Amino acid sequence: MTQTFFVTGTDTHVGKTFVTAALLRALNAEGLKTVGLKPLASGCVWQEGAWQNDDALILQQAASQFLPYAVINPIALIDPVAPHLAARKQGQNLSLEKLVMALQPGLNVDADVTLIEGAGGWYVPLNEQDYFSDLARVLSLPVILVVGIRLGCINHALLTVAAIEHAGVSLAGWVANCVDPSMDCREENINCLRQKIAAPCLGVLPYFSAQDDVTAAAAHLHTHFVL
Repeated sequence: MTQTFFVTGTDTHVGKTFVTAALLRALNAEGLKTVGLKPLASGCVWQEGAWQNDDALILQQAASQFLPYAVINPIALIDPVAPHLAARKQGQNLSLEKLVMALQPGLNVDADVTLIEGAGGWYVPLNEQDYFSDLARVLSLPVILVVGIRLGCINHALLTVAAIEHAGVSLAGWVANCVDPSMDCREENINCLRQKIAAPCLGVLPYFSAQDDVTAAAAHLHTHFVL
């Protein structure tokens, strides 16, 4: 039976895709069959006859099970803005129901672990009522939180953990991703988060300057969250 997790972040640009890809590589190394999904992505370019998003392509390459792009990213929006705004500019209406339906082909793939990457932070709206993160609630998915370790990360992380708890879903673990190489008191911030977040830390990623360091990043991650 496939174990499925929802990956969210404390904000945009905290390395959700990088961490998700590294987790997929770490799970691959354990001999597990993996799938990475990015059901909704804004900021796409036209290539190979379709609108495609760089993050979704990274997940396609990192997973052990190769899937057609349209299965990984069924809702591809052109403009690199909040999804509900990008959809509106294209004359589309997003909804939680549409998102769940679009995700089904990816969820039906034979895999040991499936990671579904969200967009931005926890409260990214789909419309006036629904949030992207409602997907974790309606599908009862445990959450993996990517914390961008930079100034303000403690507040952002604890607010997000509180929001996850309020949604009634479980936090399987969190990853400290050191996105600011010049941050003061980095270790002190991470230790504070370890003390205040009950869920396990799945790893601390040092600063990586390029996306092609995904395999190196995988070595810093723990995979016990799938047990």
